[in-house]
Amino acid sequence: MAKMILKNGHLIDPSQNLDGAYDLLLEGHRVAQIAARGQLQVQADEIFDARDMIVAPGFIDIHVHLREPGQSYKETIASGTMAAAVGGFTSVCPMPNTSPINDSPAITRWMQDAERGAHVNVFPIAAATVGSLGEQLTDFAALKDDGAVGVTDDGKPILRHEIMQQALAAAAKLNLPVIQHAEDTRMTKDACMNSGPTAFRLGLRGWPGEAESTIVERDIRLAAETKGHLHVAHLSTSAALNAVRKAKEASVHVTCEVTPHHFTLLDEDLTDYNTNFKMNPPLRSREDREALITGLADGTVDCIATDHAPHAQHEKNAEFDRAPFGTTGLETALGLAISVLHVRHKIPLQRIIELMTLNPARVMGLEGRGTLVEGSHADVTIFDPAKKWTFHAADSVSKSRNSPFDGRHMHGKVVATIVGGIFKFRTK
Repeated sequence: MAKMILKNGHLIDPSQNLDGAYDLLLEGHRVAQIAARGQLQVQADEIFDARDMIVAPGFIDIHVHLREPGQSYKETIASGTMAAAVGGFTSVCPMPNTSPINDSPAITRWMQDAERGAHVNVFPIAAATVGSLGEQLTDFAALKDDGAVGVTDDGKPILRHEIMQQALAAAAKLNLPVIQHAEDTRMTKDACMNSGPTAFRLGLRGWPGEAESTIVERDIRLAAETKGHLHVAHLSTSAALNAVRKAKEASVHVTCEVTPHHFTLLDEDLTDYNTNFKMNPPLRSREDREALITGLADGTVDCIATDHAPHAQHEKNAEFDRAPFGTTGLETALGLAISVLHVRHKIPLQRIIELMTLNPARVMGLEGRGTLVEGSHADVTIFDPAKKWTFHAADSVSKSRNSPFDGRHMHGKVVATIVGGIFKFRTK
């Protein structure tokens, strides 16, 4: 088996509480050894000098849309996972709102087939109900057997009390998370941005924060009753975050994620009907954003997830209230996390890495991922935390360009992404 040494780097691995000068030996597809800098006494087939760089477990994004099957004009599994590699992600969990919906073992297997040309690990999340219609549960056991790591009707919230209760109870028996897109659509009909002064000024229908928090509060009660694992997708409001915080204090099995666009942008940043700022849930108020940043710092929030949602230019080039929701995010996640959370708000790099490695692996039950412990998968992300760069959407490797961060200056750039001991992206 080929041996690779990553030397002279600053290794940060929250799973082992390592934060210092270490060299890393990869042998084949596994992590073989970590040693103090200069102490590895072994011949290697390749040596990578990571001087002035952070060496971390491979990043994991538990919320992406790769658009296949059915919408390959927006993204393919190959193009989306290449964007993931450029962004430092070694594993991604694609959502089931494809065409057709991923509600069967056959589609779950198809998404993982080598013919898809994935550049990183793909762990599908399957639909919780048939056709994501919220009426009848899918076969969770069969889906898990064929590789599904969670269930959700993402984009279509499970509103019926009894269906959500059944989903949590059934998933609990299989140690699967039920991921909820928390939106009471009875409150958000025709809404396209957060309720507030900006929506009023632009003449757009506002989206109340209660549409999120009420669903989160209901689902927490059901998780407590069923002993199931509730994971709240793209949490965006202070009220929902407070509900999650209280639930954790009461030992309810609830986890949550926050996106880079929600901890970076505000609803007031939407000034000219730019549809690249239209996402679901919408950009929120300053109070909400500050609450999310506090939750990211204090441990209430478990993961940073991008909700990478590519759309073709002709789809976004429409009236604001008619354009689809969503933004790309895989290539900008690290830069935004370091720029906003580390540089501006002084959140330690170790915590940011935990949010992008160890915690996502734990939430989705990905054994041997999100860690560099000996014997784990040789998935590694190497980045320069001080590198200043500018994101240009036109240069993205994604098939879509719908990003509100085009032209944004950032700190922190991925230098190399290693998946299973093989470089999938490198700049040097």
